Amino acid sequence: MPPLRLKVSTPAAPPLTGHLPFSDAPGVPDPIEVTSRHLTRGGRPWFPVSGEFHYTRYPAGEWEEELLKMKAGGVTAVASYVIWIHHEEVEGRIRFDGDRDLRRFAGLCARHGLDFVPRIGPWSHAEVRNGGLPDWLLTRACTPRTDDPAYLAPVRTWYEAIAAQLSGLDRAHGGPIVAIQIENELYDQPGHLLTLKRMAQAAGLSAPLWTSTAWGGVELPPDELLPLYGGYPETFWTEADGGWPDTCRTHFFFTHQRDDEGIGADLRPTTVRGTDPTATEERFPWATCELGGGMAVSYHRRPRVEAADVGALGLTKIGCGSVWQGYYMFHGGTNPVGERTTLQESHATGYPNDLPVRTYDFQAPLGEYGQYRPSYDELRLQHLLLADFGRLIAPMESFLPVRRPSGQDDRDTLRWAVRASADSGFLFVNNHQPHEELPDHPDTSFTVEFPAGPALTFPSTPVTVPTGAYFCWPLRLEVGSLRLDWATAQPVCTIADDDGRTVLVLAATDGVPVELALDSRTLRSVRVSSGQSATLDDRVLVTGLRPGTDALVEVDTADGDRVGLLVLDAKTARTAYKGVAWGAERLVLADSDSGSGAGVGVVFDEHARGGQGEVRVHSPAGETSIAVLPAPRRPPAVTGGSVRESRDGVFTRYHLTGDGWDPRFGAEGGGGRSRVGEAEPVRAAGPAPEPVTGVQGRASAPADEHYDTTAAEYAVTVPDGLPLTGTLLRVRWTGDVARAYVGDRLVADQFHSGRVWDIALDRLPAFALRGEGLRLRVLPRAAEARVYVADVSAEEAAAAAVGRIEWVMTRRWAIGEAGEVREAG
Repeated sequence: MPPLRLKVSTPAAPPLTGHLPFSDAPGVPDPIEVTSRHLTRGGRPWFPVSGEFHYTRYPAGEWEEELLKMKAGGVTAVASYVIWIHHEEVEGRIRFDGDRDLRRFAGLCARHGLDFVPRIGPWSHAEVRNGGLPDWLLTRACTPRTDDPAYLAPVRTWYEAIAAQLSGLDRAHGGPIVAIQIENELYDQPGHLLTLKRMAQAAGLSAPLWTSTAWGGVELPPDELLPLYGGYPETFWTEADGGWPDTCRTHFFFTHQRDDEGIGADLRPTTVRGTDPTATEERFPWATCELGGGMAVSYHRRPRVEAADVGALGLTKIGCGSVWQGYYMFHGGTNPVGERTTLQESHATGYPNDLPVRTYDFQAPLGEYGQYRPSYDELRLQHLLLADFGRLIAPMESFLPVRRPSGQDDRDTLRWAVRASADSGFLFVNNHQPHEELPDHPDTSFTVEFPAGPALTFPSTPVTVPTGAYFCWPLRLEVGSLRLDWATAQPVCTIADDDGRTVLVLAATDGVPVELALDSRTLRSVRVSSGQSATLDDRVLVTGLRPGTDALVEVDTADGDRVGLLVLDAKTARTAYKGVAWGAERLVLADSDSGSGAGVGVVFDEHARGGQGEVRVHSPAGETSIAVLPAPRRPPAVTGGSVRESRDGVFTRYHLTGDGWDPRFGAEGGGGRSRVGEAEPVRAAGPAPEPVTGVQGRASAPADEHYDTTAAEYAVTVPDGLPLTGTLLRVRWTGDVARAYVGDRLVADQFHSGRVWDIALDRLPAFALRGEGLRLRVLPRAAEARVYVADVSAEEAAAAAVGRIEWVMTRRWAIGEAGEVREAG
């Protein structure tokens, strides 16, 4: 089969600069600017990664650790709606206490080197009651989301309250606020958007970037707001029987179409178009704020989003031309308890979708209780790439091959693109999409023609692109003074190893043989730990590598540098973290097998221990380990436990074991720290509630009274001695909807979608939980209810029952700079 071909063209003109009225604070050391193709910071191309985390949906005492998890996951900017109804449910009483402490949240971002993007509304949506507008506002004689003076007056007061909280946290004062979003999803009122921006500025809010969501054919005030786009792998807001939306399918193809007319289409007409998108795209770079990190579930439609769906969508958007990866949600949460009403989006407030009362987990990479999900690993792998190579990728244009899919039903044409400069670039391939498996592509190779350099045809032997694979390959990448013409493995990051050598770490793709093509003119010698090398024309080809922690290729360059190329296998690469630990930048591999089905995570806290810093490992296992490159000078010692050191290829691995494990709650020595429990049946389910429809004829969630009368009920007793902190109750259940109560208090809920139901014990009232225990109530679903649930049978939905329950305990290990390791709760 001949190579697939793509030609990189020379840009007709350089990017526009200085053409937009955006400016950073005078005198900042790293001024942020916007060109027509990418962003810059401190005069260098800048590729931000933002992740949404709603502080009012998470306990304030846990914000700091969760922000560090986001940072370790490669997020560089935290975005958060400032949800009006969460702060001023009662008119005139604006609260910024406790979990509403906006200033503290922004300050924690600053403390840990994270940028902050407040999305100040006033209308947010965010699946909140009234889109975030307080009930009392809607009782007034005013027209919300317009320039009606009766509406603008309370908005002005609200903006002034936000500005007071964020005073001194702008860039002029060394603060973290790099952007402010005005409103949300307002598609046809550019004048009102401009009014809101001017009001926010008058209130004292300041940022180098002012943004707006730009999907749905939005019309924005010219040049005043940076348009931000989105794209989701699935939706909860479409019809129950509508199938997988075409607007979602589009995101798994490489295109240069930025808009997604499907986002929020249930709340606006889809026939209205704003300004010519071409004109906007010629003046603004392609930036995003809502790439789907998961998806919420509504009562009538409950999609399942898998890790590969999130990973493939994210990587495809980079190949399409994104210069700002923004995810919604990156971290899930729980709706606060309202003083007067519940605070979720629902039919009761005129919205087309009924959402759960409490949970806003969103199937996010970091879950409702901070759980690590496989999608976190998929995205972190991409963010490591952007952290080290985003400055190269950001100014590169996206180019598409001549032969590309003929339409959205074309599953047979390989999907690929190249981000390129005059003589180098990155190739992106996506062979995954949800719901419909894409075929293998055997005998595949590529030819990429560059305007300022010879064409590259690679790999030397064609490969099979497996079904489900998505990856990025480098083309003429400079590693120190070595030129890597190509690699059939994805760049992860660079790190200095124990010998002071610059090591490029790469991730193999399962099923694709690794080939490294080194420009022989830039090297003097090559040493291969496994596999073999051969000279072909002006290249040394390294083939036959067995990816792993020992797959190191050592190169002495023609300029006298020493360079390493380390190729990790796909599974190990997804355990990789990079951060400052024990006084140096290090690559850390987390334990890849926790034994309990819960993720293992690593955070780097440079401010802990009086500024000495520490690494913390979140692990559900009784024994856990990390592998480190380069290794610290002294091995760690576990307080009250033991540590065993071993070699793991070029890494040093530390096995950490805590003493004093209670045998009732988990096995010592790596067996996993969990325990299967029992839910005691109290009452069998009655008949399924009669289906009810609400807005737009969509199915409505069952009314509250059904949980008291027809729900199956189970009692769950917390075992004596079980620690509440760090413990999840994991429930496997069948039925339609479920709620958890401590006494009469609703503490958790879930609409059944085939996923496990996690409930964090430390979120529950401890005294009542120990005394009264937990009650789980489950309702069956009527066969005729118009509800979409993937891969769940009608029989399963009708059988309201709690099956296996499990106590999953996570512990946090803190490893100090001096080598001391302690179990930190």
